[in-house]
Amino acid sequence: MKTLLIDMDSVICNLMSEWHKRYNEDYNDNLSVDKLLCWRSEDYVKAECGEKIYDYLDEPGLFLHLEPLPYAIDVLKRLSNQYDLLIVTSSRTYAYTEKELWVEKHLPFIGKRNLIFSHRKEMIRGDLLFDDAPHNLVAFSKTGRTAVAMSYEYNQQVDVPRVNNWLEFEKWLSTWK
Repeated sequence: MKTLLIDMDSVICNLMSEWHKRYNEDYNDNLSVDKLLCWRSEDYVKAECGEKIYDYLDEPGLFLHLEPLPYAIDVLKRLSNQYDLLIVTSSRTYAYTEKELWVEKHLPFIGKRNLIFSHRKEMIRGDLLFDDAPHNLVAFSKTGRTAVAMSYEYNQQVDVPRVNNWLEFEKWLSTWK
């Protein structure tokens, strides 16, 4: 059975909307994911915020209440009958515990025992990585394995197969060998 490595943030759950909402409220701005043309969020916020944009990722409760992206749970349930699924994510401070709780709540059929925290996803054994971060997609592809992008403006420069949503990913997998 093949193993799929699935990223959490902006692939399974909608991190960007909640993250940007908190920033927008504090800085009276209108940042949204479609405005990010590269991975460096600090390039798109007001100067007085800068790298402090990442401090929101340390706020207790941020990850615990994120919404799943449309169809993510349903597709993952179906895929769990055909593949070994590992959730692979990176994290800061409070998010470790919150991400475990999120998986237990929304993905009990996968479970936190199949949750791996790593900044170097290419080091994890798996046949395919479904991610959004350009550096993860590039590094995983360099191993000769398949990387698939959840397509966002900030990862368009990465030359890998891309999908716009979970139903497209499921359909793409049906043709993958």
